[in-house]
Amino acid sequence: MKYSEIIELSQEDLTARLKEEKAALNKLKFAHAVSAIENPNVIKAARKSIARLTTEVTKRRNAQKSETASEA
Repeated sequence: MKYSEIIELSQEDLTARLKEEKAALNKLKFAHAVSAIENPNVIKAARKSIARLTTEVTKRRNAQKSETASEA
C-alpha cells in the first residue's frame, strides 16, 4: 500500500487496515515456518506496509495531542 493511499484513509479505516495487515503478516510467517513460501519478499513488503500504517497512526495521534494542548 502506497503512503499516498494511506493518508486518504480515515482513522477507523487506518486502524482496521493495520489490524488486517498484522494478521496477514502472522499468517505469512507461519506459512514460511511450516514450508518455505515461494516469494519471501512478500514478508518484507508486509512489514513495510505495517510500518507505513503505524507511522501515520502515530503522526495523527501526535497531531491530536498538540491540538488539545494548544486549546488548553
